[in-house]
Amino acid sequence: MSEPGVACRGLKKIYQEGPAPVTVLQGVNLEVHAGERIAIVGRSGSGKSTLLHLLGGLDTPTAGVVLVQGRPFSEMSEAERGEVRNKTLGFIYQFHHLLPEFTAAENVAMPLFIRRLSRKDALARAEKVLQEVGLGARLEHQPGELSGGERQRCAFARALVTEPACVLADEPTGNLDSHTADEVFDVMVRLSASHGTAFVTVTHDTDLAARMQRVYELRDGVLRPA
Repeated sequence: MSEPGVACRGLKKIYQEGPAPVTVLQGVNLEVHAGERIAIVGRSGSGKSTLLHLLGGLDTPTAGVVLVQGRPFSEMSEAERGEVRNKTLGFIYQFHHLLPEFTAAENVAMPLFIRRLSRKDALARAEKVLQEVGLGARLEHQPGELSGGERQRCAFARALVTEPACVLADEPTGNLDSHTADEVFDVMVRLSASHGTAFVTVTHDTDLAARMQRVYELRDGVLRPA
């Protein structure tokens, strides 16, 4: 099997809150390969979002290592970590976090603007991905003019416009009704197949988790196959 796009080994996270340390993760190991769809489930407060933040280089582990395409985050400068996040990883959250004053196309193109791609090329790539998620007719609409499902599909497009190796999704359907959640999941499946993009999804949605290729449960700081 090829080298994983994202992996962690012996990952530990301990928070010092008050007099006693709180251990959130205890030696977590995970490998994510191209095109895989992985769900991580667990009770609220079990550390699922913490794990996702560590995998995305948004937080620093107490021990262990996170590797993106074979490179440890710990050996990168902050500028290098930012570049890896922009080029190799995509992020989706329960709330879409679209910028209200920009159009759908501009919101999706934002990571490319940050990369200093020309406006013309960035918008062309954004339009292509928006077409793929079924929003080709909504390019010039602002977020306030889109439905909840359309806003979340727009967030998917923004995460995918950079052609990342892996998308890290934190409760991506948690704010949607079941029908709209199914539509968003179908987009995820189609895009992971066509782009070879891996998805690691933290979710309380048992239906969503059941449709993933691999499901893990995080309990007492340990990640196990569910």
